[in-house]
Amino acid sequence: MRIKVLPANVANLIAAGEVVQRPASVVKELMENSFDAGADNVTVVIKDAGRTLIQVIDNGCGMSPEEAEVCFERHATSKITEAADLEKITTYGFRGEALASIAAVAEISLKTRREEDEVGCCVEFAASAHLSTTAAAAPVGTNISVRNLFYNVPARRKFLKSDNVELKHIIEEFQREALSRPQAALTLIHNDKEIMVLKKAKSLKFRIQDVLGASMADRLVDVQTTTNVVSVSGYVCRPDQSRRTPGGQYFFINGRYFRSAYLHKAVMKAYEDMIAEGAIPSYVIFMEAAPDAIDVNIHPAKTEIKFQDEPVVFQVLYACVKEALGKNSFGASIDFEEAVDLPVFSSKYEKLRNDVFAPQVTIDTNYNPFNSYSAPRHAEPKQDYSVLFEEEAAIPARSAPAAKTIILAGKYVATQSSGGLVIVNVRRARERVLYERLLKSLSGSVHPSQSALFPVQVRVGADNMQVLEENEELLKKCGFDLSSLGPDTIVVNGVPDGYSCDSAKVEAMISDVLLILSEGVSSLPGVMESSMAEKFARLGAADGDLLRSDYEAAALLEALFACENAEYTTSGKKIITVLGPDQLEKLF
Repeated sequence: MRIKVLPANVANLIAAGEVVQRPASVVKELMENSFDAGADNVTVVIKDAGRTLIQVIDNGCGMSPEEAEVCFERHATSKITEAADLEKITTYGFRGEALASIAAVAEISLKTRREEDEVGCCVEFAASAHLSTTAAAAPVGTNISVRNLFYNVPARRKFLKSDNVELKHIIEEFQREALSRPQAALTLIHNDKEIMVLKKAKSLKFRIQDVLGASMADRLVDVQTTTNVVSVSGYVCRPDQSRRTPGGQYFFINGRYFRSAYLHKAVMKAYEDMIAEGAIPSYVIFMEAAPDAIDVNIHPAKTEIKFQDEPVVFQVLYACVKEALGKNSFGASIDFEEAVDLPVFSSKYEKLRNDVFAPQVTIDTNYNPFNSYSAPRHAEPKQDYSVLFEEEAAIPARSAPAAKTIILAGKYVATQSSGGLVIVNVRRARERVLYERLLKSLSGSVHPSQSALFPVQVRVGADNMQVLEENEELLKKCGFDLSSLGPDTIVVNGVPDGYSCDSAKVEAMISDVLLILSEGVSSLPGVMESSMAEKFARLGAADGDLLRSDYEAAALLEALFACENAEYTTSGKKIITVLGPDQLEKLF
């Protein structure tokens, strides 16, 4: 086999595979080129989530006709001239690969003019080939249009996701660039619809408010520190505002966005014992370091960097965030050295206390007609669940009169049966009931929805709006009644029967719903429905309040024993425990 040099167009296609992964990659590269050209007003126009058109218009310095042609050559750049420059990079695009890579997999038209030129020029490329250069009227700056992305690489185009998914990635990239340049006015338009219009911001906090929402600004804690290795500034969210939904985590180094699982751990460590398990705090953190102390050239997309003193940066970031949270009265430690001695009760105290019962009332003051576990609206086939357990007739048949129930701390329900004492885990029972109802809904019928007394507005962000729109039918089947209010906000008019309508819980629930929708799910028939029903059921069960009345307990048991499987959750966890006479005897 002979070794030979690849043709330029093939080499460009290979480079394009590293730099241009999807339409969002093109948006990133072109916006960064605009910023490097000094632009403070950039408009991004998208058609069909970038498949048909990606157009970036800026008011930067523009280019001469000669530069407009050369910029499409590989390694053509105005940012570096010698090897030593690689150690002091302060600009975005410095390798000169972006435009060459884009031109290899799309049709490009570039119009540009410098302030000193009376007439601009228009340069056209396609599949790495220069088609023409002509004089053209143009304002100062650059207007570049990328059409038919991956038209000559069908395999790459085939693997693009749906328009909503690709648009979500574009919006995420646009938001990162917007946060990195608060002083720039930015506009994003998709299919002639304005998605985001951002005016020049007075400060980073105002830009965060514009990009991530006004409510986000109220949740922020300022972080600030300066060392001889790295300076840190920006904002982190209050611990009680952390969400389980990924997103809202931004690192910047010298104005460049980057990802770092290592430094993310430093932030998470600062929040230790302040947030719930699985919750992720939002943050927008800017770092400044000497250009020769970082390497920004370790990834083709330049989204990963390497610090010279990474362990030191980790400690600085951890201490900075920890101090900021402490100053704002979060995570303050308690001095137990001065604590007084607490009285110690005898070992018999718990038993004596548990033997005391409040008098029973004859009126159910906690009755809620909107409760999810109300009596069935139609007759259901009678089923006998006594055969589910080893003890004969452990669970009363569904046709039998309802036994007296006892609620234990709102988390368990105990009732008597011929086989002994039946104890039901409330949360797991709710999960099972919701799972079977949602599974039926996703398979055809619509899950009943309960209307919120006061509709709840939730700002989800422009990117998540695309996710909700893409899954509109699925959410409607599950019982969610949502409507849009602008490009980044929804109104929750109703939630599935069995979920809480409390405004704070609704906001947290939508955050969890977005997390569920963002997770990969098999597309196999039956598997997708079962997986989604399981996740939504777990969410609804976790969202439920403690049981407060005998009516609620009886309704839950009624719904549970109507399930095809009342014994275990979908993950195999036991819902019901039966304590027979022999087991009860051993307790005493």
